Amino acid sequence: MQWKQGFLDGKVLLFDKPMEWTSFDVANKVRAIVKVKKVGHAGTLDPLATGLLIICTGKFTKKINEYMGMEKEYTGTFTLGATTPTYDLESDPENFQSIEHLTTEQIQGATAAFKGNILQLPPQHSAIKKNGERLYISARKGEFVEVEPRPVTIHAFEIEKIEAPLVYFKVVCSTGTYIRSLANDFGQALGVGAYMSSLRRTRIGQFSVDNATNLIDFEQEVLALRAAEAEAGNEQVNEGLDASAADSEED
Repeated sequence: MQWKQGFLDGKVLLFDKPMEWTSFDVANKVRAIVKVKKVGHAGTLDPLATGLLIICTGKFTKKINEYMGMEKEYTGTFTLGATTPTYDLESDPENFQSIEHLTTEQIQGATAAFKGNILQLPPQHSAIKKNGERLYISARKGEFVEVEPRPVTIHAFEIEKIEAPLVYFKVVCSTGTYIRSLANDFGQALGVGAYMSSLRRTRIGQFSVDNATNLIDFEQEVLALRAAEAEAGNEQVNEGLDASAADSEED
């Protein structure tokens, strides 16, 4: 099966992750399509986020850490005037506040404090482990776990459009950056609260979501490869049978 050997030898696949799929859902789907056990993703995207997800197969799973460490670019929206426990729409908005007094200049200006090398507190609802337990498990029990802020780098933080209460942004950042935490911290800086209401990863290193495929098209491409290989195999069998028949006639 030559079509399968390519995935065993190793491929880097770019997918546009659909809404409500986990990164593991995508990896598991690819594993089922290509019939290869070694399949992994290079950087988690939250279920409510869309955009670029790198999937590695076969021997190229050894490259996952390399891709995970690359610079990332995101676009999306923050909603001003409320917060959520998860810093996104995985939980319901609360602590509503008026934003009528905010000016465009204030919103634009608030980005300055978050550019460059900063210390960022991860969300309580995250997969980070503390004392052997993931934070989101403790958070679901109503337990607050103290964690240390982590160094991250925000290379660019731009406000592209404001349609209050929505703020459209673009962020270029280092690995380990939580855009949800950035939303929460941004809202605190403005004094009105904020949460991440949409997120799309558009780039990882030199890889762009513009070059990504979707799972439906990918499955069709693999099925086409399998069908073409099977057809070629049948033709070879038929040619062998024809040659044997010709030899028999000569005898």
